Amino acid sequence: MSELNATAAALLGLLQDGPATGGQLVAAAEERFGTFFSVTRSQVYRELPALAKEGLVRLGKQGPRSSQQYVITAAGKKAFKAWLTSDAGPDHLRSPLILRLVHAGLLTPKQRAALIETARATYQEELDEAKAAVKAAADPLTKATAEYHQTCVRGALKLVDVVNGL
Repeated sequence: MSELNATAAALLGLLQDGPATGGQLVAAAEERFGTFFSVTRSQVYRELPALAKEGLVRLGKQGPRSSQQYVITAAGKKAFKAWLTSDAGPDHLRSPLILRLVHAGLLTPKQRAALIETARATYQEELDEAKAAVKAAADPLTKATAEYHQTCVRGALKLVDVVNGL
């Protein structure tokens, strides 16, 4: 078995709750992980056949409109447990908007102002959503995750202020 990547591990973690289709996994990832770990539809549909080939998931029931359920196998549970207990390594934040902000000095004043305005609006909307998620959290883990996201978005807004002041 090859080493699990984070997306594969996320899917195996979600499948611990029971069989799910690719679409259900995308929705569950968005609900459970919020924006701290995004999983795209294309990633899910690329990863599921690879997990099946490795014997970590198997095909379950076929649903309506040819949707296919996946079920975690014993090997998948073992691989996920091994991933959970292995060294996590460094975190990776990949934000195209933050990348643009840190290079904003290369823009004309008008371009930089437009970028800052867009970034501020984007992060303010995210902050509003994060605050709502904190209020709506039904359990301590969900609430703590939402608070973490809220803190990260506040940090991004601080970055916008710094870039604006340069």
